[in-house]
Amino acid sequence: ILAAGCSGSMGLKDLPPWSSLGDPANGRTIYVTSCSRCHGVDGKGAEGNKLVPPPADLTSDAVQSRRPGRLFHLIDEGKPSTAMGEWKHTLTDDEIWDVLAYVRTLRNGNNTQP
Repeated sequence: ILAAGCSGSMGLKDLPPWSSLGDPANGRTIYVTSCSRCHGVDGKGAEGNKLVPPPADLTSDAVQSRRPGRLFHLIDEGKPSTAMGEWKHTLTDDEIWDVLAYVRTLRNGNNTQP
């Protein structure tokens, strides 16, 4: 199985560590402009957001423990029956990896500044 957005013969088990998948600084910029409206600046979901089901808490173990390729796929293709639409027509593969590199930094709640 190939991971979405990966070229060549790199399978999910062969993906490099999170830290080398993208640029978290660029990912933060994209996240703030494209993702924070629903997921909140802190990744826990925007206050007052009335989406059903609510957006995923990106700081949670449930999200943080997912394989990078799976998270890439969820951003690229969207999540059915939720407000999470597909981003494959808006973001490049590299930009999605950058966002994921930034989301990974949210695990410790260190990046709450817009």
